[in-house]
Amino acid sequence: MNKNSLVLYKNQPAVIFDRDGDKYLIRFCTQPATPTGKKAVFGEQKVREKDFTLLHEGPVSSLEKVLEKAENDFSAQIKETYELLQSDDSTATSPISLSELAEYTLGGFEADTAWAFYSALVKSVEFSLYTEPVQQADAGIMFIPRNQQEIEAINKKNYEKEHEAEIRNAFIERLKKRELNLPDDAKFMGEVEAFALSKTDKSKVLQDAGIKQDIEKAHKLLIETGIWDFTKNPYPTRYGFSFDSAKEQLGPMPEEERVEVPGVAYAIDSEHSTDPDDAVAFDGEYLWVHIADPASSVAPDSTIDIAARGRGTTLYIPEGASRMLAESCLEDYALGLKNPSSALSFRLKLDENSQIEECEVLKTRVNVKRLTYQTAEEQKETPELKPLFEIARKNKARREANGAVTIQMPEVNISVDKETKKVTVQPEVRYESNDMIAELMVMAGEGAARFAFKNQLPFMYVSQEAPDFPDNLPDGWAGQFARVKCMRKRSVGITPAPHAGLGLSFYSQVTSPLRRYGDLISHQQLRAFIEGKRPLPKDEMLERVAAGDAASIAARQVSRLSEMHWKLVYLTQNPDLIFEGFCIDRRGSDTLFLIPELDMQTTLKGCSGIKLNDSVKLKVGEIDIVKQNVNFQLQS
Repeated sequence: MNKNSLVLYKNQPAVIFDRDGDKYLIRFCTQPATPTGKKAVFGEQKVREKDFTLLHEGPVSSLEKVLEKAENDFSAQIKETYELLQSDDSTATSPISLSELAEYTLGGFEADTAWAFYSALVKSVEFSLYTEPVQQADAGIMFIPRNQQEIEAINKKNYEKEHEAEIRNAFIERLKKRELNLPDDAKFMGEVEAFALSKTDKSKVLQDAGIKQDIEKAHKLLIETGIWDFTKNPYPTRYGFSFDSAKEQLGPMPEEERVEVPGVAYAIDSEHSTDPDDAVAFDGEYLWVHIADPASSVAPDSTIDIAARGRGTTLYIPEGASRMLAESCLEDYALGLKNPSSALSFRLKLDENSQIEECEVLKTRVNVKRLTYQTAEEQKETPELKPLFEIARKNKARREANGAVTIQMPEVNISVDKETKKVTVQPEVRYESNDMIAELMVMAGEGAARFAFKNQLPFMYVSQEAPDFPDNLPDGWAGQFARVKCMRKRSVGITPAPHAGLGLSFYSQVTSPLRRYGDLISHQQLRAFIEGKRPLPKDEMLERVAAGDAASIAARQVSRLSEMHWKLVYLTQNPDLIFEGFCIDRRGSDTLFLIPELDMQTTLKGCSGIKLNDSVKLKVGEIDIVKQNVNFQLQS
């Protein structure tokens, strides 16, 4: 490197004026001159060759001269050079050195103007700095001509920057008329989208357009302007939930000593289930309820545990499942996806009325066979399944004798085609096998609660106060609805209390640790106890229970809102359908109808003469997806 060579140092010009071993002494400008007459300030620095880039071998007259020449405008000559190169196919898209471009453009490459010319090229729309490796070791700084599409995009961006206020005002006027130019105007609506999804608490776009800053109004605006399709479900994002499952991997099931349970257990679930987390069997002496064992890998306050606590539960919406634990864990931790399966098992000794006499909690390894509810129904008289149905029937009778409340309201399955957004709503078919599995899961919860209480283990208990039913409950759907209205909210805490709705003195939920955080905490406590380790103390347990339950409540709300959203989309897509509705309540002049086919309720006025449980034909009227309202009309 020669003395008085011109180099780039931190993207600014510098001049080499001496060398000291492997370092170069350079002079550069630390503070430029100002229009008010303040002179430039210069400094010196010793640097290595790797710290700068050669612009011109020189010699330069002075750094001051280099900076003076920087005022030169080469934009017109650069444009001419670009056009010349574009006319030659061999150079139209080839990298070209700074010195060659100077020869084309200025007729020569002079040291004092090298910085000015380099700066003009960097700022130009016609050329971009070439950063890929080149074959020639001494090629120096290279530029490459941009194509027309790139130039047009840069010119458009520059124009928008120069005319920002004018362009925004024109957009606001189009927005007021709901006549956006898409896709160009979409970039301005990102702020409105963020507001409609509760990512921000205000929107200047709405303010400038004279639109009230209200989430529903923003939602409606996005649909009216074509930014969102009417099928867009905003509720998971609006409530802070991700559409994606947890990411952190649990890793394979750890190797540890487990009890080998002979025979086969049955994981009975919906045909659509992909995360089986329970399996049941009766060996002639004990009822076994085997539960997935993610607590074998998820330690309290680990990063996975904290993330699961934040979610509270797996979020099930018609679009799919956003899992509390990573999707990849299912293969190793769900039951029956591969055999044998590792489980945390509840071994229950029962009396002749299915009352629990003894509950043991064991780490087990078991062979699991998966069945759908329909298949289990067809096989309920087989030697393997018949005892399970009999145990469930007896236990239900025992609970009902203790005041348990059985309510059967309609349920539907909602599916959404990911490509077409076409919605299907189908009433859920219930079999006795559904009730059998539910009953055995209740027994596992009761057994776990009794085990924890007996061993003075800090634990999560679920309780519910007794409902206050009127003496004259009606029959049919109206009676089921009346029971729902009378039920008290459940309570979750660390103090055991009766669950009147289930007819139990003790109850906890332990059967879904893959998808409910409260169940995962309970498994962590149970494992700590049976392994002789220190369980979480009561105060820490209560803190985790409260946090997980709060997140779970929010998830259930999102699930309900999402299901209602897709039902309204379904009705919008099928406006001519006729539904059967049943009168379930009368409130003055208002009559409340249940539509079992949709698991929806609607209120109509002026329905005199209609009695409880009377059926009518209903047709869809006005639908407001944003406000989640739908009006039905009576059909004669």
